[in-house]
Amino acid sequence: MEKGGAAEEAGRRTMIGVLLAVQSKDPEACPDEIIRSLCITSLEAGTATAAHTIEWAMSLLLNKPEVLQKAREEMDACLGEPPARLVEATDLPKLQYLRCIIMETLRLYPPAPLLNPHESSADCTVGGFHVPHGTMLLVNAFAIHRDPELWDKPTSFIPERFEDGKNGGKMVIPFGMGRRRCPAENLGMQMVGLALGTMIQCFDWERIGEELVDMTEGSGLTMPKQLPLDAFYQPRASMVHLLSMI
Repeated sequence: MEKGGAAEEAGRRTMIGVLLAVQSKDPEACPDEIIRSLCITSLEAGTATAAHTIEWAMSLLLNKPEVLQKAREEMDACLGEPPARLVEATDLPKLQYLRCIIMETLRLYPPAPLLNPHESSADCTVGGFHVPHGTMLLVNAFAIHRDPELWDKPTSFIPERFEDGKNGGKMVIPFGMGRRRCPAENLGMQMVGLALGTMIQCFDWERIGEELVDMTEGSGLTMPKQLPLDAFYQPRASMVHLLSMI
């Protein structure tokens, strides 16, 4: 593996590039075993959280068919109807409404409601409170994302609140922030975007019955749904030919 890599040469900072740079300066401080374990941990941590986010997003869309239809119209406008190909990673920056849906899903149902624990490295004062050295801090992202002082209709699913860069100054921290922000954030957003985009592009979706999808949260650090999502789906007529070629 080339030290630094082409991405580092182009001026882009990546997790692997930084680790390899540290290793080149001090091999004992960052051996191959640490680099491999960090990569594996990132993939493992991102699998369940991405799956839960996709399930929450589809549940929200099934309860709001007009949002699902708007996302489908954006997809068709971007890729054509019938499309010549499936949605790809390079399409995601153009699918702004899809990104709004994902951001609103992460606001309402962050994959880690309590962010990774932090610990104060020295005595400090925060908001008038004395915080001793060694104090563990758990950030309740779930509560922050639903704070009525920050958000209009905080419990409602309104992807439009993120359109045109709106709410950019609001506290949306599903991936944490600062030095311990999730290093796989971009990978996670891409995974969810591709999976959710493909499901919207390729299939028609309906709820099972007239009642809304149950949105009760289950137990666990990654907050899965209490009841797994059940839904009817079938290939869209415009996608049958393309799907038959897969």
